[in-house]
Amino acid sequence: MAVAQGTLRKTPTQARSKARFERILSAASDLIARNGSEHLKMSDVATGAEVPIGSVYQYFPDKSAIVLTLADRFMSRVREALAEAMSDIETAVEANDAVTTTLRNYYALFLAEPVARDIWFGVQADKTLLELDIEDSRANADIVFRALRRFTLRKNWQRLHAACFLIMQLSGMAVRLAISLERKEGDRIMAIYEGMIRRELIENLTSD
Repeated sequence: MAVAQGTLRKTPTQARSKARFERILSAASDLIARNGSEHLKMSDVATGAEVPIGSVYQYFPDKSAIVLTLADRFMSRVREALAEAMSDIETAVEANDAVTTTLRNYYALFLAEPVARDIWFGVQADKTLLELDIEDSRANADIVFRALRRFTLRKNWQRLHAACFLIMQLSGMAVRLAISLERKEGDRIMAIYEGMIRRELIENLTSD
């Protein structure tokens, strides 16, 4: 959580502190799932975590810090899954499949977890969260680019890297659109976007 840690007042180190920290985040997640992050209150988090309000403020200066920490955790989960998917590829076709499989899993995560949906619907309204989202896209793009560059000429690497960055950033936007729609329409949107990714990556990998 390298980015989100900058929002913390204190990083827990001892087992007891870590357990308290996790209870606070768990309580916040439950409250966001029920009421949305806009209604999140530090006092309610303390009550839900069964800790004094001072314990919440010991780690988080405000509710935005809690939301950013949760956002960073979701990002880390997706990045780890992407890195694992790209780690054993042997062909360009496998690389394309790994990217689109990760996209499907990303979509499924947002469908299944209301906290993730709530946080990312607020991305455009929160400058810090938007910056975190962009940096996350860069990190994910680096993972994909390092896996794909061996399948194309060095002269095409700059365009490939730019395409990877754009695809990673647009993936979040595509998922947010899809989960805003009725499920069937959302699924169609994601299928179309998946085809766009395949065509763009194939063009980058096959261009001379």
